Amino acid sequence: MPTCLSACLLTPPPLAPVRAIAWSQPLVWLRRAVQDMAASPLLSLAHGLVLILIGTAILTLGHNRFWLMAGALSGFLVVGPVVATSLYAISRALERGERADLALVGKTWTQWQNGHGAGQGGYWCLVRFGLLLALAATGWVLVSASLIKIMSPIAIETPADFVRHVVLAPDGQLFALWMALGSFLAAPIFASSVVAMPLMLDRRVTVRQAVLTSWSVVLANPGPLALWAALIVLLTLLGLGTYLLGLVIVMPMLGHASWHAYRDLVDASVFPARDARPPA
Repeated sequence: MPTCLSACLLTPPPLAPVRAIAWSQPLVWLRRAVQDMAASPLLSLAHGLVLILIGTAILTLGHNRFWLMAGALSGFLVVGPVVATSLYAISRALERGERADLALVGKTWTQWQNGHGAGQGGYWCLVRFGLLLALAATGWVLVSASLIKIMSPIAIETPADFVRHVVLAPDGQLFALWMALGSFLAAPIFASSVVAMPLMLDRRVTVRQAVLTSWSVVLANPGPLALWAALIVLLTLLGLGTYLLGLVIVMPMLGHASWHAYRDLVDASVFPARDARPPA
């Protein structure tokens, strides 16, 4: 029995074939995202507005509590793929020539309840993956806070303290170390989530299959996916740098583009569609 259990755990599950893409393909995803936003402007921008309201609440509550704000913002950014779930559904509907409206968004956000405990038959896997991303964000904040507390000669209590004594420190060593650590921890999160959420929305797969597929597409396309990661960071920073106002456009654009990334990178036809009636 132990041998059989070990073999089951170590045997990789069946994965969808992945495709190789040109290094410039992420720019195509952004162009297609703009087209989706033009086809469904109110719904797309409404998602961005919701994220702005959440970000504003975070900044209001944590403006003088640096680690509280850092933790909330990290969780906000890492769980972004979960928030964009209905944006994936909108892009899928537009791709199929179906109606993309408020009813579709409501259906997307309520169907997971029907799938609780239903394994591949329901949307509960999306929620589980979101919780895993939130846990990863919490881990980063704890590691980051420990690093700054141990290495900084001055106590960091507010965002101004962090900018003054870490970002603008004369030697810059602590900030460089902090950035390197953040990049090291962010890389596996990106690799695990780049196509995982759209795949789980679209097809009946497990969290494990979705994560392993994400890793497969990154390993098959390291250059294009590195460009895609850089574009995500750059556009998100632009959104944050405009006092969050830019997020009303940036976040829907990234959500729609992530759907097109999934469609270009993964041949998911080997798995049954998520919205198809499961076999009796």
